[in-house]
Amino acid sequence: MSTTSSTASGTASSTPSSTTLLLARHGQTIWHAENRYAGVSDIGLTDEGRAQAEALGRWAAAHRPDAVWTSPLSRAIATAEPACRALGLTPYREPGLRECDFGVLEGRTLAEFAAEVPQAAEAFRADPVAYPFPDAEDPLEAASRGTAALRRIAAAHPGDRVLVVAHNTLLRLVLCTLLSIPAGEYRRVFPRLRNAAISELRVNTDGSAALLSLNVPCETAPAVAP
Repeated sequence: MSTTSSTASGTASSTPSSTTLLLARHGQTIWHAENRYAGVSDIGLTDEGRAQAEALGRWAAAHRPDAVWTSPLSRAIATAEPACRALGLTPYREPGLRECDFGVLEGRTLAEFAAEVPQAAEAFRADPVAYPFPDAEDPLEAASRGTAALRRIAAAHPGDRVLVVAHNTLLRLVLCTLLSIPAGEYRRVFPRLRNAAISELRVNTDGSAALLSLNVPCETAPAVAP
């Protein structure tokens, strides 16, 4: 697994029994710029986020994925739009790719929560799955729906390369599930997915998966050879 691997460029093609999912987190929003949890709140992109989306569009024009899928939240849809425009594709929407609901932390920072309820914040830091935020979605249920969504996408595009634009926490939980990593370790193993960077995941028809690259910036991934 490498942050500079050329596999994210599309030079390593999938076999007929596997699908390559090119996972991208949406661009920056105002809340994310302030380290606030957005979750299911529909927050728009900042100027920086829109620039990240355009970079993803240029990457898509160079690497030519076969299809584009997005979360139903507007920040993911807007991030995928330049790629769809460059490819002449209509994106598919997958409800299972929406971000986790963070309950009382929607619109707030972990530091703010820790100032009010330090023990709960410390428990979350130690194991965010066993001790989620109050009123939040069960992280294991979120992991299950997100994993099922990616497997449905892979099954719909055998042998293809598919751009999937979704969310930081959901994708980290799904990666843990697919790679047999304890879900409670997602914050430690995958500290964050960078906005609009590419992580390449190979999904096989038997449900197994392999992570080929992580957080490759769009502007540095080499283009597919003609």
